[in-house]
Amino acid sequence: MSETTSRDDRYVIGVDIGGTGIKGGIVDLKRGKLLGERFRIPTPRPATPEAVAHTVAEVVAELNKRDDAPPTTGPVGVTFPAVVVDGVTLSAANVDPSWIGTDADALFTKVLNRPVHLINDADAAGLGEAHHGAGKDAPGVVMTITLGTGIGSGLVVDGRLVPNTELGHLELDGADAESEASASARERLGLSWAEYGVKLQRYFSHVEALFTPSLFIVGGGISKRSEDFLPLLDLRTPIVPAKLKNNAGIVGAAQHARRKARAHAKAAEKPEKH
Repeated sequence: MSETTSRDDRYVIGVDIGGTGIKGGIVDLKRGKLLGERFRIPTPRPATPEAVAHTVAEVVAELNKRDDAPPTTGPVGVTFPAVVVDGVTLSAANVDPSWIGTDADALFTKVLNRPVHLINDADAAGLGEAHHGAGKDAPGVVMTITLGTGIGSGLVVDGRLVPNTELGHLELDGADAESEASASARERLGLSWAEYGVKLQRYFSHVEALFTPSLFIVGGGISKRSEDFLPLLDLRTPIVPAKLKNNAGIVGAAQHARRKARAHAKAAEKPEKH
């Protein structure tokens, strides 16, 4: 399917695929905010690529019925909890193993009959926060770390995403960091906030030593309790809670889709070499 972009591509649909729910919204990319409320449908079981694509299509169709927002016909951005390279999903977390090796961009584009671009969920959150949230106007290396079922990471350098960093899989105390320092690990291990702070200190100190970021942004549902653990951390790097909260992925996915559409349109304008 050919892809074009208009001068007015301000409003783009973003969809966030999670292990339990698929939620989407129409994003005003000038303001970095959703128009109206998000719409959510439970993630299908089993969460195969085909089943999830049709659920995303339902979300998009519902959003385009709304009277309080302009209908969108352009590209759709979709987050996914996996390594995503050129629209192909190379891993799977909390979804069906059949995702591994799937050309998800092509599948979703076919099912929705409009251009669709997938992006790793933490990368989407990182993009959203860096451009419209806590990292807006911050120079240099901005690192968004999402603490949830696992640990996700979104690395943005001078406004450009470095995709698929997967820093939840760094080694911490002889194990995957996310098995020790994620929000779910805190609950599973029965850690107090002080004990959890020790785990996070070790993790963030390690990431800080590797990347020397100019700013850490902490996302995920636990960021609502940031006052319980961020003051416990002693880092050179400023560390702040995410501003967009659970909408960061939707905003970042929409931004990713617009960037891809503009890049495709620009490439199509170049004359062919003979």
